Amino acid sequence: MKLSVSGRTAATGAVAIGVSAVMLLTGGSIAGAAPAPVAAAPDIPVANVKAHLAQLQSIATANGGNRAHGRAGYKASLDYVKAKLDAAGFTTTVQQFTSSGRTGYNLVADWPGGDTNQVVMAGSHLDSVTAGAGINDNGSGSAAILETALAVSRAGYQPTKHLRFAWWGAEELGMVGSRYYVNNLSTANRSKISGYLNFDMIGSPNPGYFVYDDDPAIEKTFKDYFTGLGISTEPETEGDGRSDHAPFENAGVPVGGLFSGADYVKTAAQAAKWGGTSGQAFDRCYHSSCDTSANINDTALDRNSDAVAHAVWELSS
Repeated sequence: MKLSVSGRTAATGAVAIGVSAVMLLTGGSIAGAAPAPVAAAPDIPVANVKAHLAQLQSIATANGGNRAHGRAGYKASLDYVKAKLDAAGFTTTVQQFTSSGRTGYNLVADWPGGDTNQVVMAGSHLDSVTAGAGINDNGSGSAAILETALAVSRAGYQPTKHLRFAWWGAEELGMVGSRYYVNNLSTANRSKISGYLNFDMIGSPNPGYFVYDDDPAIEKTFKDYFTGLGISTEPETEGDGRSDHAPFENAGVPVGGLFSGADYVKTAAQAAKWGGTSGQAFDRCYHSSCDTSANINDTALDRNSDAVAHAVWELSS
């Protein structure tokens, strides 16, 4: 993160059955019948998400200790994610841009099928700051949406709406990649995005459970999920406008997302509600060299990854 949704006759019964069959064959429904249930999102194995984080850590370690824009570690991170998606049957596109004199890249992955006039997007920034590996910020969001995308493939999910996932470059320089993507969409294609979901830091070591309060329908989808777990949430305000949802929101796209906290301090009330340590930052390693694979709360990562999948399934069905 950048600082700053029986009394009838046999004949009568036969006619009724015939009419019902015709209605079903022509796409109608039987009056009074319950609607077909929406497929539930699968559980996202946190071990799989952590395996992606381990790979991102290894990439950073092998490339100067970071995965920052314009550095070898960023491109290697993008290549890792792209290879996973290509093997899973996604159609991937790499979008190139320039920022601060260096080449940057966005990765966009489309799942075949669904109504392309109604696109549900989930995105995360893939770059770190130069100071460290960026495993919570934002390997956590990147790994969670990668594993959600792979779960879509494993399930052979056929949503009503079209699914698109994205990994943004140069977020740490001011949402450069996501802004480039949005600015290069035609007005018609922008209008086809029915919702953009952003996940920037979702495994903070002293976590909170924050839900973006931008679009009411998307917000309710996440809040209902956490209510089902018995977890209270708070509106996300710390990073509001400082991550990749901002260019979408500015273009009139409904947005939402999750956040587990950065360098703001957890209050006593928040610690009583969520556990953890009051008087300490949600992430003491924010934008620092200690933002490594050790800087992750597994419970928060697990809950938030499952919430990602829940929202993707719910809003695209």
